[in-house]
Amino acid sequence: MSTVLVIEDNVDNMLLISDILEANGYTVLQAETGMQGVEMAEEHLPGFIILDIQLPDIIGNEVLAIIRSKEKTRTIPVVAMTSYAMAGDRERLLAAGCDAYVEKPIDPGSVMAQLKEVLRGKI
Repeated sequence: MSTVLVIEDNVDNMLLISDILEANGYTVLQAETGMQGVEMAEEHLPGFIILDIQLPDIIGNEVLAIIRSKEKTRTIPVVAMTSYAMAGDRERLLAAGCDAYVEKPIDPGSVMAQLKEVLRGKI
């Protein structure tokens, strides 16, 4: 299976998402800040990235812009997984370059099916 980079600053969310992915055969890389995530994306070239939008150093939109601006990482699928769910946020994130959007809180029983659906053929 593929490697996934999870960029998430909340420890509980990181553990939950990582456990679900690992139970489904994925190798999980963890980044707690946006810049750490950018560096890990370049170093490891994961199969896809799960990106929280509210991070302690730079916001997820900036992380996404950096990832999309670099030759090595621009085609890696990025899923925004966030509770940042104001009207129009989904559309803005997709327009900014996210491949998919999953709203928190996630349902542990269905999040893998949701990820596979939103990333059809990319994972």
